[in-house]
Amino acid sequence: MNTGGGTNLPVGQPEARPDAGPGRLPRVVADGPLDATIEGLLRDRVELLPWTVALEGSAEPVEGMYTYGHVLVDGAMLDRLPGLKVISNYGVGVDHINLADAAARGIPVGNTPGVLEGATADLGLALLLAAARRIVEGDRYARSPEFLRHDPGFMLGREVHGATLGILGLGRIGHQVARRALGFDMTVLYHNRHRREDLERVLAPSVQFVARDELLARSDFVMLCVPLTDQTRGSLAARELSLMKREATLINIARGAVVDTDALTQALAEKRIAAAALDVTEPEPLPRDHPLLTMPHVVITPHLGSATVATRRRMAELSVENLLAGLRGRPLPHPVAPPGGGPLTKDS
Repeated sequence: MNTGGGTNLPVGQPEARPDAGPGRLPRVVADGPLDATIEGLLRDRVELLPWTVALEGSAEPVEGMYTYGHVLVDGAMLDRLPGLKVISNYGVGVDHINLADAAARGIPVGNTPGVLEGATADLGLALLLAAARRIVEGDRYARSPEFLRHDPGFMLGREVHGATLGILGLGRIGHQVARRALGFDMTVLYHNRHRREDLERVLAPSVQFVARDELLARSDFVMLCVPLTDQTRGSLAARELSLMKREATLINIARGAVVDTDALTQALAEKRIAAAALDVTEPEPLPRDHPLLTMPHVVITPHLGSATVATRRRMAELSVENLLAGLRGRPLPHPVAPPGGGPLTKDS
């Protein structure tokens, strides 16, 4: 995926460098190693510095910050980089960045909205299908020495078509999940901070707004599409899991910390719910001896929601556009609103 320095991106020509003073490129701290595509887009435009500079500070000016993973950025770190002009995040979720601290210091934050919803929704449906039809278990068995004959009564799964899907968080990703679910003739229940009557009209008649507890009680599959906020952290815990059907499956494509990991582990161990499919966990990654990793009715992927060639390429482009604009002192093309000023993460 290394693109080199020549691109047709709307991030300026190579010679149109951000102004960092005579004879040098602007210095940007990044939690690398970065993907080769990002490095190619930034080549000859900035000087990339290791993340240790953000942790320890620098005697030399640092104009930009590029967050590639989910590294913590708070006021103490920003105070170690007093000349910082911009924070550009690779991805939409910015729960790892203290937006209030950045706003208090006049540092704009940018993210990459509007490009990853489809890919993430695709993965959500893939996880749902994998858990329902026991695809991962089946793959392991088919490769094992135990598979010597076909048994029609073995490894029975659950039907997806005609089932009820409950979506917690009908934002951009949740909307895309609902559209795909309708293709499987599913009934879709949703709960959202604000009722989405606009989407109900588009997706009628098979999408219904219900109370959160009702959604949990009625759904065959529950998919989490909410942002991580103070209100949603740990919000799917023992009480919520107890409301779900014993044959239900939980799918998490949001953030790992939305779910109480201990409560989920116990519910699965005691077969109070049938299965789980998790693209994100808390912590991430899980300790290598964690019980969830040994449960056959749990599917886990390593945070692959937006991990397609096309989507990650566009995320790189948008994040570089934000970074270069901020380094030049221009408005960010894709800014994140400060607290109280609008949506902070992928779902509103």
